[in-house]
Amino acid sequence: MNKEQSGVLRAWEATVRKTQAAKKRANSIFGTISMANVADDDLEDNNDKSVSLFGDAYFAEKILPNGDYYTGQWYDNFPNGQGKYLWTDGCMYLGEWHKGKTMGRGRFSWPSGATYEGEFKSGYMDGTGIYIGSDGDTYKGKWVMNLKHGHGIKRYSNGDWYDGEWRRGLQEGHGKYQWQNENHYVGEWKNGVICGKGTFVWSNGNKYDGYWEDGMPKGNGTYQWPDGSFYVGNWSRDPDEQNGTYYPSESSLAANLEWDPETVYNELADCKICPGERVSIMPSQKRLATWYSTKGADKPRRMSVDGRVSVGIERPFDKMNMWESDGYGNDLGEVRRNLDCDQLFGVNHDDTNPKFNLGLPLKAPKPGKRQGETISKGHKNYELMLNLQLGIRHSVGRPAPSTALDLKASAFDPKEKIWTRFPPEGSKYTPPHQSCEFKWKDYCPVVFRTLRKLFKVDPADYMISICGNDALRELSSPGKSGSFFYLTDDDRYMIKTMKKSEVKVLLRMLSAYYHHVRSFENTLVIKYYGLHCVKLTGPTQKKVRFVIMGNLLRSEYTVHRRFDLKGSSLGRITEKPESEIDDTTILKDLDLNFIFKLQKAWFQEFSRQIDRDCEFLEQERTMDYSLLVGLHFREISTNGELIPCERHTTSGNSEDESGPRLSRTDVDQLLLDPKRWASIKLGANMPARVERTIRKPEFELQLVGEQTGECYEVVMFFGIIDILQDYDITKKLEHAYKSIHYDPTSISAVDPKQYSKRFRDFIFKVFAEDTWQVSALKRGHI
Repeated sequence: MNKEQSGVLRAWEATVRKTQAAKKRANSIFGTISMANVADDDLEDNNDKSVSLFGDAYFAEKILPNGDYYTGQWYDNFPNGQGKYLWTDGCMYLGEWHKGKTMGRGRFSWPSGATYEGEFKSGYMDGTGIYIGSDGDTYKGKWVMNLKHGHGIKRYSNGDWYDGEWRRGLQEGHGKYQWQNENHYVGEWKNGVICGKGTFVWSNGNKYDGYWEDGMPKGNGTYQWPDGSFYVGNWSRDPDEQNGTYYPSESSLAANLEWDPETVYNELADCKICPGERVSIMPSQKRLATWYSTKGADKPRRMSVDGRVSVGIERPFDKMNMWESDGYGNDLGEVRRNLDCDQLFGVNHDDTNPKFNLGLPLKAPKPGKRQGETISKGHKNYELMLNLQLGIRHSVGRPAPSTALDLKASAFDPKEKIWTRFPPEGSKYTPPHQSCEFKWKDYCPVVFRTLRKLFKVDPADYMISICGNDALRELSSPGKSGSFFYLTDDDRYMIKTMKKSEVKVLLRMLSAYYHHVRSFENTLVIKYYGLHCVKLTGPTQKKVRFVIMGNLLRSEYTVHRRFDLKGSSLGRITEKPESEIDDTTILKDLDLNFIFKLQKAWFQEFSRQIDRDCEFLEQERTMDYSLLVGLHFREISTNGELIPCERHTTSGNSEDESGPRLSRTDVDQLLLDPKRWASIKLGANMPARVERTIRKPEFELQLVGEQTGECYEVVMFFGIIDILQDYDITKKLEHAYKSIHYDPTSISAVDPKQYSKRFRDFIFKVFAEDTWQVSALKRGHI
């Protein structure tokens, strides 16, 4: 016997051993089930026993080549209906299936003894269910994609319990936590930590009612004793920020003037929140073994982590038939056939642009060069960059008393500014430098320092990004307004030069802006970190004003597509052929060929926040703002084509069953570490899907194309930018002039109220809730 034959024999023997072991485990768990005899020379083809139930449906008992075991209903080459699946590592699922995915009600158990019983969607614990951990912890409540999300009650093995709201696997919202020693807290939570307004009651009757941050009292609060005496004031771990007054009750024998608020922090240090159990593997991560076709298919199909058939080499026939049907009798090919008929009758199509031609696959844009030109010595703006960096270092590093978030009205006064002179030889307050002499102005420094604190910007990191050894980069051309843009080397911050009129608008609306971003943590309005001016001394007396903003599209992901969307059509198209568009090109409204689909909870929050932000901008009489959108496509083939996820209907009652909003690999990584979900926020790192739209050339100026049902998994970034354009006399004249020559609804320069309404109407056409439901339940397949 040669080596090759010997290897085949050993592999065959190993398969037989695994199969027999799986059969024994299956019998011990499911009960004794009669199995078909397996011929030694035909193991893989005869290791299942199937009984026809009706039509193409079967009752099947299958031992898979890798040792996994399945018994239950079988339809169209997949588990479909009621069934049990046992993996060789001891995990087991018993419940409803749909096309190879756990869908409906079921029970999943782990080898550790942990169990989940409840609703599943596309392989995920999703809906209402009960999880009992191996350590005795129990959670009963709502789930979304394997994470606690919604209202739920968790009882810990040590006797603690929590009843309240959850978000992305952690306590967030309003809830009550009770410790085994009878201490309890009722109030607001954030990312699994007590944060916001709430009340803590000790078992001895003492009570603190007030504001919290990171699990400790922070801000205004009252500590009360059972006898009625109380202490009220400002709370902080920093003794310098701590102040308050003790008020004895009439019944107390003596005033407790020696009482120290620090004792409260010491007592709370012992009240730890129990951490959640880390699950080693989630149901959606369990890979199903290779299914061999019951209809004589010549090639096996492997199920992916989330239950979908993996994409192999695409045949031309597959691509031809991609649009013929969505699998449910809906003829999605109608759009394409209409286009083909138009071509036959001479309609002028753009055959090279996938925006107009459904037959062309979408491709990832070619990588562009890194944005901007590095400002090195000899660059015309080199000295300006040095001045800017010196000024920022001085402003951020200047000693200043810590301030509360409640600012006085005087802090927002436009006259509240600080001038500093920077001579080359240095001064008492400034270092020597190699640039020319200049003056530096800080506008409303207390406000912007507090904004950076509110946005959780670390001062040291801020200085390093802008003033470190790495130079700034100047974008190749100024914007339409004539402003120049500069990027920090780490892409974290963007610096924009400003006209005097824009500075006036920002200072005028600064108080309203501050209170808006403070009130709404998820605001989509651009974040401002500083407003400054450099005045060059000498005969020119040139002034350069600039604002420092966050870069919305800065991410560890490659941003493949960028859109600047206003909801107007006049001039809102990129004058570039498709071949010249790269991943740094800013596309506009008429270039848009997608509908953005957000998960229900995110879409509801997005809708509310768009309304709030537009109301704020309307009240401040600004217009011409836009929504900047960045897309990172999850799956791209080796030849650069975007790989669609499962197709679905284009109607409002979508019957798509793909469910997950993340790629399979990323979902697995996130689920093993729920704290990573904290990086996902409204407008940043958001898992979503986009549906392709198609335009007919005769309707090229139509803002939203026809939906096709072709969807792609993406990571999205978006925010509202360019909010400082006042509806001044210049814009009013522009509106009057363009209204004569063009449709008034198509131009950007319109009254702020009209602009806000048009902007919102457009945004809610291109953003939609990603609705999906189990159509199989309707059709009776489950």
